[in-house]
This record gives sequence, structure tokens and C-alpha cells, in this order.
Amino acid sequence: MKIVVIGGTGLIGSKTVERLRKKGHQVLAASPNSGVNTITGEGLTEALSGAQVVIDLANSPSFEDKAVLEFFETSGRNLLHAERWAGVKHHIALSIVGAERLPKSGYMRAKMAQERLIWDSGIPFTIVHSTQFFEFLGGIAQSGTVGDVTTVSSAYFQPIASDDVADVMADVALSPPVNGVIEIAGPTPVRMSDLVAQFLKATNDPRKVNADPHAPYFGTELDDRSLVPGDHPRLGAKRFEDWFGASLQRH
Repeated sequence: MKIVVIGGTGLIGSKTVERLRKKGHQVLAASPNSGVNTITGEGLTEALSGAQVVIDLANSPSFEDKAVLEFFETSGRNLLHAERWAGVKHHIALSIVGAERLPKSGYMRAKMAQERLIWDSGIPFTIVHSTQFFEFLGGIAQSGTVGDVTTVSSAYFQPIASDDVADVMADVALSPPVNGVIEIAGPTPVRMSDLVAQFLKATNDPRKVNADPHAPYFGTELDDRSLVPGDHPRLGAKRFEDWFGASLQRH
């Protein structure tokens, strides 16, 4: 089966491509560097020719409200138009647990706009809502840092390892479309500020964590339900300790 992975060289994309190739599928890792650009449309027709499945893992280079909305709407329209032309049978997109609950965040609004295009496209689809990745704990700490203190939301979230996300993306690519949303999350909910503190301690980072319920996350305040999944998510196997140990070995 020919599968095209848009954003196929990124964190989740590269892992997903590797898994699908190991299963014997013809997988194209598409990105602007490989001549496939969902914003300009360059290379899309050729890339999607003969493809049965497309996985959209593209992300906006800018998180500014207007730019990120423009990215996901333009990219989504161009990609779905090319898929209809190519007769793609299954469109898969990675989105965010809780995006619909956080309308004050420009990034979350942009992801919801992307999802609406998919729902309206007429192409069979699966949208995967994932919780935040363990790999972004450093970024969360950095975004709240002033001096030697980082201010982080004390709300619950349920982070997942990128390896577990890629396992699900590869599995969904080889399964029938659900024409709806599935949720994936890490094994356990934890307060964001607590896990960031654990991460900083584990990496011998001297910064202190200020746990603040009003600290913004992607431009919006959180509550304890904002970023945790509903009743029946697919749970990744890796806990923070497993992920951190494996990432140490890789480096």
C-alpha cells in the first residue's frame, strides 16, 4: 500500500514512516525539503498519485494567532483537494486532546479549523487527538522561564511518549477510517508543574518551578479537565521514567 506522510521527517513523522516501512508498505516522507509543500501546493499531485492513505503531521512554523490559522487552513484545503483528485481512501490527522475546550488559544482554534475542513471534505478520515508529548517538557519549562524560575500551570495533563504516538499513527494507517475522533494519552494524569519539576531535576537543571493555576499554556489558562482525555482513550505504555531512561540511552 502507498502511504504518504506529510511532515514525514518530523518527530512523529519519522517514527511513523519507519514503522510502516518495516511492515512492507511504500511510504513517502513528504516535506518541503523533499519537494512537497502543502502551502504552495508544489509537488502534491505527484506525491499523492496512487496513494491510498495520507497521514497529515504538518505543523505551523509560527505559533502567532493569524499565521497559525492561515497555515492550517491553507495546508488543509490544498491537501484535501489533492486527495480528492487522487482518490485517497483514508485521511488521518494528528490533533490535540482538549483543543475544542480551549477557544482562547489561537493555536487550538487553528487546529479546530483544520478538523472542520476534514469533517466537511467527504474523504473517509480518522482524527487522532493526542495529549502533549514528553519530548516537549523542556519547551514548556522554557516558555515560562524568567531568570532562574519557570512558571508553569498546575493543571492536570496526561503526557505521552512520541514512540507510543507513532505506534498508534501506524496502526490507524492500516485500519479502516472511523470517520470520527480517537483519543490517545499517556498512562497517568499528573500536574504539569509537578512533571516539569521532575524533568528539571532529572536533567540537573537548577531552575525552580512556580506552580500557578493561571499560567498560560498556548495563550490560555487551563483547568484540570482541559488537557486530559475522556473516558476511553488508548493509553501509551511508556511512563515518564521509561521515556526518560530511553532518551538518556539514545544520547
